[in-house]
Parts: sequence; structure tokens; C-alpha cells
Amino acid sequence: MNAVYSVKDGDEQPQMTVDIGDPHTESLEEAVQGSDLVYSLNDRPPWYLCILLGFQHYILAFGGIIAVPLILAEPLCIKDNNSAKSQLISTIFFVSGLSTLLQTSIGTRLPILQGGTFSFITPTLAILALPKWQCPAPKASMMLAAQNSSSSPLQMDDSDEVWMTRMREIQGAILVSSLVQIVLGFSGLVGLVLKYIGPLAIAPTINLIGLSLFIEAGKKSGGHWGIAALTVCLILLFSQYLSKVDVPMIAYKDKKWKVFQYPLFKLFSALFGMCGAWLVCFLLTIFDVFPSKSDEYGFSARTDISLDAVTNSPWFHVPYPGQWGMPTFSVSSVLGMMAGVLASTMESIGDYYACARLSGAPPPPTHAINRGIAVEGIGCVLAALWGTGNGTTSYSQNIAALGITKVGSRLVLQTTGLLMIVLGIFGKFGAVFITIPDPVIGGMFLVMFGMIAAVGISNLQYVDLNSSRNLLILGFSTFSGLVLPTWFHSNPGIIDTGIKELDQVIVVLFTTHMFIGGFFGFILDNTIPGTEKERGIKSWQDKAQKGNTNFCDASCYDIPYCNGIFKRFRCFQYLPFLPSFKTSEQGTS
Repeated sequence: MNAVYSVKDGDEQPQMTVDIGDPHTESLEEAVQGSDLVYSLNDRPPWYLCILLGFQHYILAFGGIIAVPLILAEPLCIKDNNSAKSQLISTIFFVSGLSTLLQTSIGTRLPILQGGTFSFITPTLAILALPKWQCPAPKASMMLAAQNSSSSPLQMDDSDEVWMTRMREIQGAILVSSLVQIVLGFSGLVGLVLKYIGPLAIAPTINLIGLSLFIEAGKKSGGHWGIAALTVCLILLFSQYLSKVDVPMIAYKDKKWKVFQYPLFKLFSALFGMCGAWLVCFLLTIFDVFPSKSDEYGFSARTDISLDAVTNSPWFHVPYPGQWGMPTFSVSSVLGMMAGVLASTMESIGDYYACARLSGAPPPPTHAINRGIAVEGIGCVLAALWGTGNGTTSYSQNIAALGITKVGSRLVLQTTGLLMIVLGIFGKFGAVFITIPDPVIGGMFLVMFGMIAAVGISNLQYVDLNSSRNLLILGFSTFSGLVLPTWFHSNPGIIDTGIKELDQVIVVLFTTHMFIGGFFGFILDNTIPGTEKERGIKSWQDKAQKGNTNFCDASCYDIPYCNGIFKRFRCFQYLPFLPSFKTSEQGTS
């Protein structure tokens, strides 16, 4: 069975024939998935297509990236400080753009977008839940917010210090803990650690990231459950019921206009769902359907509550390192944040294999994985220095978009990085998103956090679920990750060792859901006897590395313009993050 696909390289369009019946191909489905590329990894689409496709990736990531500062707004005590929220949004987009450029240029060099990660949210909330970081009383908060709204958007006053002290604590925790990720990458320890981490450690870790955020989703949705339900229904409509409906579109190609079918609903389901509910809220606000008093149910669904965020925000705001002040450091915060770093690292490794498979590249060699993790650590350091309140990680939804659009070009994602930097500088652009009503955000959270929990559970497909050993590990680690943090939150001050710093370390670690789940899953999976087949480790690792139909060789992972230097000096053969590493292999060891 043969199929002919057009593979474009710049302005030339040679034809490539792929034999789907080739015995070297693992399966029909995987061959089609890997070979049906319009642009592969090293291809260079025309500049106008790069901009359009790059903006598409930006839109896909925007829901996940913007969710981070919106979740952190309340625990950071900036719930009513719209100017601060718009600056945070601009900063996180700006740093995400920088990190994307670094990852696609000198990291794995795969078309992977970097953005804010939910893995850091759980430990951040645990840190900010400590007694010393509790927000001021409501009356004091209202007075500070009033002072802030009347001041110039560029002027820092006492109200800003309330949230900046908390931000500096988070910055310090991310800054130090990210050094672990850099060491894991540059030292080559990632390959060693992978041997001991299987689905039974990954599943409860990622699952608990989603489950632990149900309170945040409930708070936002509770402002108006009808609007939250509308948002969920619209997202489900576009992403599931209309996912196979292709919309006819017109394009100019080969000197003539052509009509083609495009999966518009499937690609932009979250954006369409959120914008649709946003529009409904706007119309209901205009017709004064929602109450105008802040203490009445449904008030938070109005779209005119935060209009001052747009008017008070500057047209241009260039984020810079240390804009909130010098980071502060504490042992408890750093140790708590390390759980997020390790979870993000393990998740990213799986993303690398998926991205390589969808962009027509061979499985990433060890040196590329090591370098990619190290660069992600550098991205987290940049996020800490700029003060996003979060780190950076690979975005799975954008990797999935590669399979839909069939565009795996590295240049497209580099264009996305540039767009994120440019749009992050426009202060008004970031402020517009502040006007999204809380119930709309809550509806998006319900779908998004549920998907994160489901992604964690999906890792169990490689495990023997008929084994009582595996069921015990999974059940105990997941249940403990829910019970212990809840108990610690219900009993504040219960830990009293006599050493304040040690108390904080214990409280932060044991109120971080994914740390507890991942810790018990890792320990039990590696100490309770079980075969590799039973644990699912071998099938989990094999699945990540098979199914590629390659349009380029392993040289696509090389650092540009440096190969000659690396080969000339023998000392570079001992650096596990360089292509010249003497024990480099095609995949993890």
C-alpha cells in the first residue's frame, strides 16, 4: 500500500513517496502519523506561513499560560490589583518566549513550546499557605487596593510591597530548586534517574497535580455556575462533538486560490469555548442581567468589573530581571519547590519522544535529552529572575498540534517564541485578559485540571492492573497524596519540633500533594518485588522510542555551528550534553 505526500522545503516542493506497507514501519497508523508531514523538523516554511502557524501555537498555549497568574492572584494577595495581574501576564508570556527560543535553538532543538507549568502551582500554593504569608485582613486589603488603583500604573506604593514580598519568596524557591534541574541535565544524571522511575511513580504525581487544584476551579466556577457550565459545554462541543468537522477555508497556492478543509474546531476548541462564554457574559452585562452589587450572586460574571486594568495599564511594559526586588530564600520553600521541578522534568522527557515522533525526527539521543532538561532549568532560572511566579516546561498541547497541523518545523516554534516576546511587551494586550469573568476561567479550569489528572492516569496503560502489587502502590500513593495535605491544612501549627525552619520544611512538603504521591509511588515501586513487565517499565520506555518515520538523521539534534569545535578537542567527548559525547546513544540508556 503506497501513499504520496508532499513535503515542502522552503519554496521548493519535491514529492516524497512513502511505502506504508514497508516492513520497517511499526504500524499503519504510526507510519501515517509520522510521514504525513507538510513541513518536517529542518524545513523552512515561507515567512508569512511561519507567522500564521506561530500565532496558532501562541493561541493554543495561551489558555495554559494565562491560567498560572490567574490562579496565583488570590494567594499572592493581588485579587483586586488588576495592574499587578496584567504585569504578571506580560512577564510570563515574555519569559515563555525567551525559553522557547532557547529550547528550540540550543536545547533539544525540537519544535517544543515552553510555558508556565502546573507542576509548580501545588508547591507554590503550599508555600503561600504558611501563616506568615497569609493575606492581610479584608479591610486592609480594600484600602491597599484603593490606593493602588488611584496611583500611576508604573508607580510602586506600599500596597505593591504586600504581594511583592510573597513573589520574592517564590522567586527564590524556584531559582534555587531549578539549579537541580540544570545539574541533572548537564551531569547526565537524567538517564540514570530514568531507570528507576516508572509509570507507578509518574501516574500519581501528575494525577495529583490536577486533583489538588479542584478548590481553585470551584472558587472560580462558584461565582456563577451557569456561566461555568456554559464554558464547559462549549469547550466539549468544539473539542469532541465537532472535532471531526472540517471547516472549508480559502488559500492562495501555486498562483491560484484553492479551497481546503481545516480542523478549526478541534484546533481552537479551548479558545472558541472561552471566547464564546466571554461574549455571552459581555452581552448579559450590557443588558444588565447580572447584578451590579458585589455581594450578590453572579456579580463576578460581569465583564465591566476590571475595565480599569485596561485603562490603567501602560501601552508598553518591558519586563526585566528583579522588577519585583531581590529574591528571598528559605529552606522550606526550596525543598517544597523541588517536587515541582522533578515532576516537570519527568513529564518533559516523555514530551521529547512524542515531539520527535510527530516532527519526523529520530528518537532523541541521550545528549539531546540531557541538554533539553538543562535548558528547561535555565528557563526556570530566567522565570525566577524576571518574577513570573512560576517556572517553564514543555507544552504537551502544542506537541499534539503538530499531529493535527502536520507542521513540525523548528522555525515555526522559533517564530512563536518571538511573537510571545513581542506581545508580552504590550501592556494593554495582557490587561485585556483580566476582563475575562471568573466563572469563564473556572469552566476552563474544570476541563483543564480534569485533563491533567487524566493524563496522569493514562500512564497506567503500560502497567499490569491485575497485579495486587500495582493496585496497592497506586491506591496508597494517590490516597496518601490527598489525605495528608488535607489533614495538615486542617491542623495548622500541629508540627512543633522547636526549630522553626524544620517545621516549615515538614509543613510545605507534606502539604504538597504531588510530592507525597510521587514519593510513595517511587519508594514502593522500587522496593516491593515485581518484574519489569509487571511494573510496565519496559513497555513504557519502548513505546516512547518506536513508531518514527524519519525525515532527518540524528544530526538534527546537533548544536549549530559548533560541531567542528566539539570534534576537534577530545575534552568535549566527556560532556554528556554534547553530540560528541563518546557514549551517546539513540535514546536513553
